[in-house]
Amino acid sequence: MELLTDSLLLARLQFAFTALFHIIWPVLSIGLSLFLLLLEILWLKTGDVDYYRHLRFWIRLFLLNFVIGVVTGLPLQFEFGTNWAPFAKAAGGFFGSVLGFEATMAFMLEAGFLGIMAFGWNRVSPAIHLFSTAMVAVGASLSAFWIMSANAWMQTPAGGHMVDGSFVIESFSQAIFNPNMPIAVSHMWLACLETTLFVIGGISAWYILRRREGAFFLKSFRLVLLGVLIVTPLQILLGHSSSIALFEQQPIKAAAVEAHWQTNPPDTGAAWSLLAWPDQEAQANKWSIEIPNALSLLVTQERYGEVKGLRDFPRMDQPPALPLLYYSFRIMVVIGFYLFFLAGWSLWLWYRGNLSSHHIGSRKGLLRLWVAAIPLGYIAVECGWIVREVGRQPWAIYGLLRTVDSASPLPAATIAASLVGYVVIYTILLATFIVFARRILEAGPDMALQPTSQHSDQCEAG
Repeated sequence: MELLTDSLLLARLQFAFTALFHIIWPVLSIGLSLFLLLLEILWLKTGDVDYYRHLRFWIRLFLLNFVIGVVTGLPLQFEFGTNWAPFAKAAGGFFGSVLGFEATMAFMLEAGFLGIMAFGWNRVSPAIHLFSTAMVAVGASLSAFWIMSANAWMQTPAGGHMVDGSFVIESFSQAIFNPNMPIAVSHMWLACLETTLFVIGGISAWYILRRREGAFFLKSFRLVLLGVLIVTPLQILLGHSSSIALFEQQPIKAAAVEAHWQTNPPDTGAAWSLLAWPDQEAQANKWSIEIPNALSLLVTQERYGEVKGLRDFPRMDQPPALPLLYYSFRIMVVIGFYLFFLAGWSLWLWYRGNLSSHHIGSRKGLLRLWVAAIPLGYIAVECGWIVREVGRQPWAIYGLLRTVDSASPLPAATIAASLVGYVVIYTILLATFIVFARRILEAGPDMALQPTSQHSDQCEAG
């Protein structure tokens, strides 16, 4: 009953639910748009009609994903004005501008060329169609840049100062390229690529397991393997760099993520807990499995490097829900390493000749692991956002504006009713996506599909 009377908590839950649900769709839109661009380049370069058929097949999933993403993203724009009006007033000079940049420079670019990419096959030249696909991919990635820049500014505000409760911009470039922006944008963009690669690889493995167009989907599976060869280790390195930056930029969040309570004294390294149960009331862990000195080595690259503990900071500035924060981070890390080892094993088998069209069907265990990996990238992204947003609390703008001062004074019953409405609508949208995605997958690619003579001539000229 207390939940139903707490307006602030309900407002936070509503935004968390809508944001975590919405983020599922842009992740695939960003990665899949780049994959479509690669397929079109390969088709025009080689003239291999299989790449054309792949392109037409994956575009169908892209369009379905894009539509759901647009619909689920619209409420977030309105929530800033309804549930978070004081935040919008305080941060609107910068935050509103960046959201406007995202809409005009990124979303409109992506949406404007989407129709040509999807329906312009017999209406525009191959060069214009390729350009349209490229603009869709550029627009999707630009959208990630602007959104992550805005969010990074909330983590490490820069480029201005607060005057009478409002942030006054002195330098837009410093605000956009704030200290957290480079690692935030790159880490999220790679997360989109990694998630997409395992979705495509998992779907391809599913078709091979069902003995449906095995040779055809082996091509997409191999393209994915070449991609994960680069993306999975790079993402782990970026994740480690992000953790180091976190200790420099937001030491309270970093200490909470690691359930590190006591600053280590000189000549004593900070231990890293593999597993623990943090207790905020006691300002300690109820139990912990630790590796001596490991946290100091990870953060400072020195055995006895100092790592600030949570007890060094006021309890009112410490993030809430520490077990959620602690285990969300670890789930994300475990998934990252699991995907890395799955990619490495797959590449080793390919090197040994076990992923040829004659042998791939016998590797049922490997293929099932790829199918099972389809949701893992999404789970890691969701956990990353939980760490990022819950860890920033109790601040809406880190160090400048508290969340408690950012919420609109709305009746709890009103927020609760709208939250229930969002849950119902988003559940229907998810069910709709599953129904139509299943139809697309069951129908499979059209293996009789042929490019027009105009496109065939372009391929031969290439």
